[in-house]
Amino acid sequence: MASTSIAIAYDCLYPFTTGGGERQYRGFAEALVDEGRRVDYLTARQWDDQSPAATERFRVVPVTGRLNLHDADGVRRTPAALAFAWGLFRALVRRRRAYDAVIVSGLPVLNVFAARAALAGSGTKIVVDYLEVWGRRQWIEYAGRMTGGLAWMLQRLAIAVTPIATCHSQLTARRLRSEGLRSEPLVSPGLIDAGPATDRVSPAARPPYVVYAGRHIPDKRVESLPAAVESARKRVPDLRLVILGNGPSTPAVAQATHGRDWITMPGFVSEDRLHELMGEAACLVNPSRREGYGLVVVEASAYGTPVVLVADEGNAATELITADTNGFVASSADADDLADAIVRAVEGGLPLRARTREWYEDAVRTRTITRTVGNILTALDRAHPDSSRGTVDDRKETAA
Repeated sequence: MASTSIAIAYDCLYPFTTGGGERQYRGFAEALVDEGRRVDYLTARQWDDQSPAATERFRVVPVTGRLNLHDADGVRRTPAALAFAWGLFRALVRRRRAYDAVIVSGLPVLNVFAARAALAGSGTKIVVDYLEVWGRRQWIEYAGRMTGGLAWMLQRLAIAVTPIATCHSQLTARRLRSEGLRSEPLVSPGLIDAGPATDRVSPAARPPYVVYAGRHIPDKRVESLPAAVESARKRVPDLRLVILGNGPSTPAVAQATHGRDWITMPGFVSEDRLHELMGEAACLVNPSRREGYGLVVVEASAYGTPVVLVADEGNAATELITADTNGFVASSADADDLADAIVRAVEGGLPLRARTREWYEDAVRTRTITRTVGNILTALDRAHPDSSRGTVDDRKETAA
């Protein structure tokens, strides 16, 4: 593709916030820079003092001030989504001919309408990246009948007007088609953006422990883990549980751990400690009911640590698991079902850990974020084969 300037629009920026989407879009920005593109990252302000622009390989452009993105239950707040969409619209109107392409996250969905309206008639190509796509029932469960129903209708409309759609699982691709996408979605090969975490696979720590790493929100079902590991302890008596992270569901998780002295909840830990805990765990367990990709599977596999997930219609991470190769998928989050998968992972021992690492070594060659970005550039090339804006001369700050 001949273009030289691309914008990425998402309301969070890693490492100021630490979810999978943040890491993905940062990876996009860095991979695009590696491809010789100038990149602006349009986001909400998440820092108190000096802008991170001077330390980044890409330019960080705050289009709004700091936003309170989630309510006490971990649900995205509508006022924050509206504020970011309005800020994005204004920023893109001011620079409507500055970019050859804009990659906009479809979450929140208002971003799509902001980009389409601001760039109408400009010739700038728009790629909408869908981290997840939900059906009407899931939206209502997440945000209530009125807000959830409206969000579902807006999602359908956004999908209908999406020119180029990208996603990261076959599950999301199927949902895009069923919700009205008029073109074929571009399904990425993967989102791996790091090399091997270790040179060799080590045995799990003794006594063995299961680890959970992530936010504590209702969809993650973290509170189901104590009962599941307690059931697993009938066959692995010295098994322990380490629950990392925190969030709105932490009180419920803490209540579920009461009286079980084989459980620790250290909250968020340092990077060094996280690497140690991930690398020495007998397995990583994520009982989430929904995942758009499942980066945690890749991260654990880098250490040779097998992963246990739960089968669910909204859990795309299960696409990354090959049974008895890099983990297992439990049939449900019921304690006994989850315990059975955990025991199989623990008893798999060093041979399973070696197979898990082999899975990762193949994935790190074939399922990379670099390949995904390359596919996006190819799609833009096909959609826009003869047009280039050349260099971007006006790169003034567009902070709100």
